[in-house]
Amino acid sequence: MRTRRENRGRNAAAANRVALIGAAREQFASEGFDASLSAIARQAGVGQGSLYRHFPDRVSLALAVFDDNVTALEALAATPASTLDDLLTLITEQTAASVAFIDMLHASDEDPRLHEVVGRVRALLEGKLLAAQRGGAIRATVTPDDLLLAVRMVAGLLAKSTPAERRDLADRAWAMLRPAITG
Repeated sequence: MRTRRENRGRNAAAANRVALIGAAREQFASEGFDASLSAIARQAGVGQGSLYRHFPDRVSLALAVFDDNVTALEALAATPASTLDDLLTLITEQTAASVAFIDMLHASDEDPRLHEVVGRVRALLEGKLLAAQRGGAIRATVTPDDLLLAVRMVAGLLAKSTPAERRDLADRAWAMLRPAITG
């Protein structure tokens, strides 16, 4: 016989939210953007009602989980000494940790809330791209959309690999892509 858990009420709301974001981060990392919301709630130790009170849908949860990723990209891009390569390296590290980050960005056609996130990432890439092009490090014909495509290509490869393989595969993929960008 299952014992009914005590309802801790409103006092548990903040802790439940933190637990849900942590569980979602882990589930998205291992299962991708389509990870089971039921599994996320179970791992967080809350009911599905609690999950939906905090996050009415998958996109709301993903935006909360990956807000830290975009914030880290923005902080790096704001550093005057950072380069396009630094930004692409961080995006690749974030992708290796959780391919769902790129899945979320790619899903932007399906949900307008994601357009803003994609726009933020695209603007960061554009700013560093223009600086690299002025310095002659990147072909003048390369666009921010080309960079997003390259990131999606690498992410697609990483999504089909084990976490242990991802770093090496990402390095090898970028070694092949860089000449097309810088060539």
